[in-house]
Amino acid sequence: MTSGDRLGHEPNPKWIRGVVDGRVVVDSRAVELVWEHRWYPTWYIPVGDIAAEVRLDGPDGPGDLVVGDRVLSGVVRRPAVDDPELQDRVVIAFDALDHWFEEDVEVFVHPRDPHKRIDVLASSRHVRVLVDGTVLADTERPVALFETGLPVRWYLRPTDVRLEHLTPSTSVTACPYKGTARYWDVTVDGRVHHDLVWSYPTPLPESAGIAGLLCFYDDRADDGVVVEVDGAARPRPDTPF
Repeated sequence: MTSGDRLGHEPNPKWIRGVVDGRVVVDSRAVELVWEHRWYPTWYIPVGDIAAEVRLDGPDGPGDLVVGDRVLSGVVRRPAVDDPELQDRVVIAFDALDHWFEEDVEVFVHPRDPHKRIDVLASSRHVRVLVDGTVLADTERPVALFETGLPVRWYLRPTDVRLEHLTPSTSVTACPYKGTARYWDVTVDGRVHHDLVWSYPTPLPESAGIAGLLCFYDDRADDGVVVEVDGAARPRPDTPF
């Protein structure tokens, strides 16, 4: 990684493939990882490793990917900076393809960061969660999820949460490190807080320790959520989510 205005980038040793309609259209062992922001990298793919027509009309605008008779419009772009090491490469929008693989393992949502680590640790800390001043969870057997660059998340057993305040939501999100999450709304004294609790029913292997546990979203100040750890309210997380 580099600092200042120059993008940080490094070679990716993993075999990357992308699939559209059952056809492998990206097959590369020379993808470059480029950090265009601090949250996760982007794959810069050699044009020669793309088994489809790449149409780039203008110097700045998005281009098309032609796969057989199908045209995926506006899903290809050039590198974000003029760096000689990144020439003859393009970026394909991650959600434009049906599947992406690192080696033989499917990748979801966005490219995975090789510098990110997740640790799921059982703990005996005393964790309480209050919403609008009402205690909704109280436990001395939480599970802590430590994820590089993000605040600690405290996952709680359903038996330690007042489930009568939770109503299933239709919201679903995905994470390339944890899997697919489902959500619940929380109601306290008639006030509904949307998508305030989430859980990963079947997380990815590296996050298996949080399967079925519940986590409260305390990032939004107007939700009135306070997470206490060993008697002290933790600072409100500052994240892009």
